Amino acid sequence: MGWRRQGRGEFRLSDDVLSKESQLSRIAFIGLGAMGLPMAANLSASGYEIAGFDCSASARDKAASQGLRLSDSMEQAAEDADAVVTMLQNGDQVLSVWEGMLGLAADALFIDCSTIDLASARRAHGLARARGALSVDAPVSGGVAGAQAGKLTFMCGAERDAFEKAEPILQSMGARIVHCGGPGLGQAAKICNNLMLGVAMAATAEAFTLAEQLGLSSQALFDVASVSSGQSWSLTSYCPVAGLTPDSPANRGYKAGFQTKLMLKDLRLAEMAAAGSGLETPMASAAARLYSEFESEGGGEDDFSGVIQAMRRR
Repeated sequence: MGWRRQGRGEFRLSDDVLSKESQLSRIAFIGLGAMGLPMAANLSASGYEIAGFDCSASARDKAASQGLRLSDSMEQAAEDADAVVTMLQNGDQVLSVWEGMLGLAADALFIDCSTIDLASARRAHGLARARGALSVDAPVSGGVAGAQAGKLTFMCGAERDAFEKAEPILQSMGARIVHCGGPGLGQAAKICNNLMLGVAMAATAEAFTLAEQLGLSSQALFDVASVSSGQSWSLTSYCPVAGLTPDSPANRGYKAGFQTKLMLKDLRLAEMAAAGSGLETPMASAAARLYSEFESEGGGEDDFSGVIQAMRRR
């Protein structure tokens, strides 16, 4: 069928498909940070010809040390590119890169995997459409570990033909690819998902802080809530208390994982999107205040589950 099974729920293109059937073999990958580098490396390992670039010299050095093929500039990366993948920090960066590269690779498929505001995502699609290029907004879930393992979830907003062209590329970086609807709706899905995640983690951390004050052990609360109505991913997979779940950043002093500053960014994107739709999001706003407080205390680089430390200090 052209796919080989890698593990439960995960499929990747077989080598013969990449060599014989894929028409998008040359990919310019812009943005080689903590997420972008392993994503580009997985594309390269799957047989794609990668031309990578990052404005940061240290990011380029790290990518080179891992054997990734680099270009000297975005313009050079765009040469003969069949697809352009961007993994950047904000909407302004995405628009700047797309504006530049659309003039050099207008026939390429453009895929943005960044998490950005809806207005910028829709404008990026408009830029591509004006040039006659296909485009996809495909923000991700799964964090650095998911990027390294090639098990990301991609939330895609695109017209059907653009999504179908992008899907084989995304399959080489992820375990689940979801077409959420038309242009911009991938970003909408990411914003709504992380609103739920941010609120759920804040509530979980608050509950454990209360339990500690009441003299209830964290183990006892976990044993009850993990099999009761308080169960959530934030509890059973990513518990903010050390020693209760094996993969929690709490076991590593809240290092690595999904940084607090990024969760705060996503919650503010949710607030912005809600305001533009005439809605209020009081839960997102309350959670954002908690993460902002933790960031102001020096926790911005720590995993967002570390917000429990700020709660304990209050």
